[in-house]
Amino acid sequence: MMQPIKMITALGTPLTAEEQLHLPGLEAQIHDQLTHGINGFLVGGTMGLMQLLSDVTYRELAEQSVQFNAGRAELLVGVGDTSFVRTRDRIRMVEDLSIDGVVVISPFFVKFSQEDLVDYYLSLADLSSKPLFLYDLPQTTGTKLEVETVLKLAEHPNIQGIKCSDHFVTIRPVIDSIGDQFRVIVAQPHLMDVLLRSGVSEHLDGVYILVPEWIEKMVVATEAEDWEELASVQRDLSGLLSFLRSFSAPLFATVSTLMNMRGIPGNFAPQPMRALTTHEHELLLEEPLVQKIFAGKSISSVEA
Repeated sequence: MMQPIKMITALGTPLTAEEQLHLPGLEAQIHDQLTHGINGFLVGGTMGLMQLLSDVTYRELAEQSVQFNAGRAELLVGVGDTSFVRTRDRIRMVEDLSIDGVVVISPFFVKFSQEDLVDYYLSLADLSSKPLFLYDLPQTTGTKLEVETVLKLAEHPNIQGIKCSDHFVTIRPVIDSIGDQFRVIVAQPHLMDVLLRSGVSEHLDGVYILVPEWIEKMVVATEAEDWEELASVQRDLSGLLSFLRSFSAPLFATVSTLMNMRGIPGNFAPQPMRALTTHEHELLLEEPLVQKIFAGKSISSVEA
């Protein structure tokens, strides 16, 4: 029997010109996702740029996300920082809120051994009143959570899963070993069709904020076993990702422009990230996949 499909969007953080939280932008973004059947959120993850936010904005982001979500989707909050005490303090900032768990990226800046990481995560899991999820993103942190480390940490009753942004082959042994007892949430936007078809049911990514209707189509196609439609949407999603990564403008600035075009205000690219030039904006509008996103819709003129 197919497991229920869980699509978790890593939300962006819309900011005002003063880089405070843009409340209408956050509310509109969450509403947009819920309208398209998204049933989970990661707040303050990589897409949300938690490490670039002031503590006041970060706390408000978590509080207001709880309010705007109103219990309709699972809500996880990113708390991982550079050290035990900094991550501990972030957990304390948000654990009094009605959230479903905290997500802890492996420490960055200073490199720690696997033994250090076991101690780090076990200590955090002991003190957190909320379920704790590991977050493996070695491409950014420079530190890999090895399979043996994950399996050891999974024995702790308050460590309930992992968000894996590394290659799928690196987490497959964990799924094979304890998949039914430990949540493995994958961030593999280029492989969603293959993984959904093979029964991997929990997915998370930041690109979902741009195309929630495409993600909704993938869920519907999977449940209907319409593999041709699933593959078709996957081709568009992979093409969009490749375009975003090769485009001349900074990724978050491009995301910010596309979100504004969706009618979601706010700046998703805090300083010192530059905005798109007029020429880049014109090129963005000419991209066929961008035109496909907005086919049949009016492009909004809201500004950051």
